[in-house]
Amino acid sequence: MKILVVDDEPSLVKGIRYNLVADGYEVETAGDGLTAVAMAKSTDFDVILLDLMMPRLGGLEACARIREFSQVPIIILTARGEPTDKLVGFESGADDYVTKPFNIIELKARIRALLRRSGMRRDGGEPGPGFGDVTIDTRRRAAVKGETLIDLTAKEYDLIETLAKSPGRVYSREQLLDIIWGVDYLGDVRTVDVHIRRLREKLETDPANPRLILTKWGVGYYLRG
Repeated sequence: MKILVVDDEPSLVKGIRYNLVADGYEVETAGDGLTAVAMAKSTDFDVILLDLMMPRLGGLEACARIREFSQVPIIILTARGEPTDKLVGFESGADDYVTKPFNIIELKARIRALLRRSGMRRDGGEPGPGFGDVTIDTRRRAAVKGETLIDLTAKEYDLIETLAKSPGRVYSREQLLDIIWGVDYLGDVRTVDVHIRRLREKLETDPANPRLILTKWGVGYYLRG
């Protein structure tokens, strides 16, 4: 597995690289967002670790630019841990968010979790649950809308697959947060809202008036049965 570590703190990059290489990963590094975007275009990485505050191009903008051409799992690394900062990171397309200072064991666990979720994406397709004109491709961890393959981030796929397994069942935001992000996740429940909005933008014909991914006001979200 190949990982790109992007941070303008050389000592931090060196430490992360040392620990990941020791675990058998192939690691490349960059010190700014512009370089990271260029490397992501030219190399097929399995995970990108992306610092938030960097010269030339910040992590949020770099994340958004990468999302224009790739669904590679992205973990944001930052000293800013406020819930609003995390929401902005997810809005830009990040899959996970780790606040500095962090335990390297936790970081490696999050990397492994993302790799497990995205590891089948390059394999051949396998039809799964469907709703409307959308079918879940379980092996590529993507969605097919009509004849079009729709790439999803790791968390987007986990979310839509969970909903698709029980059409008509209403999940609260807290339930979805526990299922997708884990019971020990300390983030804001609005994280779920961000990912639902992104799924609607990708899967709904008219995202402003969804007909597939629906809201039960005051309760949560569900797929039309």
